[in-house]
Formats: sequence, C-alpha cells, structure tokens
Amino acid sequence: MSYWHALLLAIVEGLTEFLPISSTGHMIIASALLGIPVTDFTKLYLVVIQLGAILSVFVVYWRRFFQSFDFYLKLLAAFVPIIVVGLLLKKHIDALLESVTTVAVMLLLGGIVLLFVDKWFPQEDPQEGGHPVTNPSFKEAFLIGLFQCLAVVPGVSRSAATIIGGLTQKLTRRAAAEFAFFLAMPTMAAAAAKDLLDYHQLGIPLTGEQMKLLLFGNAVAFVVALVAIRLFVGFVTKYGFRAFGIYRIIVGGLLLIMLALGINLKLV
Repeated sequence: MSYWHALLLAIVEGLTEFLPISSTGHMIIASALLGIPVTDFTKLYLVVIQLGAILSVFVVYWRRFFQSFDFYLKLLAAFVPIIVVGLLLKKHIDALLESVTTVAVMLLLGGIVLLFVDKWFPQEDPQEGGHPVTNPSFKEAFLIGLFQCLAVVPGVSRSAATIIGGLTQKLTRRAAAEFAFFLAMPTMAAAAAKDLLDYHQLGIPLTGEQMKLLLFGNAVAFVVALVAIRLFVGFVTKYGFRAFGIYRIIVGGLLLIMLALGINLKLV
C-alpha cells in the first residue's frame, strides 16, 4: 500500500464513518477501484484508521464525556450486543469484507429504507405538545445496540442502523445521530483492538513503514471526520435522511450494473 492509497482510503473513512452510507462499504469499493491488493495489512489498515475518525467524536463532544457516569453505563448497554455478535460471526464477517456484490446490494436496500425513514419517524413538534426523547434510557440504549448488530454486513452502515434504532426509540434526529457517534467509540475501538491482536497472532510484526502508514491514515481520518460530523448533524437535523437514501441507491445501482457488465470490481 502506498501513501497515496493510504491517503485516499483515510479521506473516504473520515467522510463516511458517521454518515449513513457505510464507511466500510465505501472503503471496500475504493480499494477495488484503486486496485489495492488484499493483504493482512490492508485489512488491518481499513479497521484501524477508524480510530482516528472516532477520536474526532471526543474532540467535538468532550464535555458530554464528563457529565455523568450513567452516560458510560448506557453506552455499555448498547455495546454488549455487537460484542456477542462480533465474536460469534467473526469469520463470516471477514469473508463478507471481500465482497463488492454484498456492499452493492446492501447500499441499494439501505437506500430504499432511508427514503422512508423521515415518514416513518416524523419529528414531533414541541409547540404541538410533542416531547421527543433526547436521552435514551438503559432499555432504549440496549435496543439501539441490537440495531447496530445489523452493520456486521458490509454496506449496511453502522451509523444508519444505529440512528434508525435511535429513531425507533423516539430520539430526535440529532440525539439519534449523536448517540450513534458515541457508540462508535467503544465499537470501533474494540474492532481495532481485536484486529491488531489477530494480526499479532499471525506472527507478522508490523514494519516501521506500516506503522507510519497507520499513523498517517489515522491523522487524515481524524481531521476529515471533524468536519464531516459537524456538517452531518446540521444537515440531518434540518433535512432528514432522504438525500442519503438517494445517494445509496445511485451508488448501489451503479455497482450492480458494473458487476452485471462484467467490469472487474473484485478485490485483487
């Protein structure tokens, strides 16, 4: 992997990690289009640079992390389901990470869902007696965590699944998006730690150049994600999710057409 590849993948990660369009799916697509060889290090890089993106959450919302201990307990309640599913399905998940077809189908189906999310979960107007939830209970947090488990399939989008889970619990769009950001921190940190441990167990030490690539990718993803978070929260609060649904349908549809035409999008 070159620094040019590392840069492009980190930009894709930073832009898409918190948008409901699947960061993993987009990095798989980008890897295929760039012709980046699939190696153990490439797979590790795609997961570990998510640490840079989630660090931006702490920078943007650092005050929230010092408000109450309940905040951490609710994150734990939401985090438990993905740990169980991740441990049980690790090998199957790794296999799916090499499938552009899976990503294309999930982008398309998820896009159709997002077209209707705003109608299914309209925001209540406080002036008309509505009182939308801005802070989930422990039960609601756990249920949101169950929705996050859908994102083990590449292309589903962890952000989309978690946000929709929040909306089902009557959270506001902003609150659902922000809780998805917070939940990304333990989820992505655990995924990165697990992949680093698995890589170590292969008996292949990281070279100095690979360490530099990981640090570089995390730094780029961090900076890009800082901007993406602020823009996304403002956009989704005002306009909802329909635009992301249309985008997903277009991208997923184009990928399926390319695959049907025999255009090589397989990871090499």
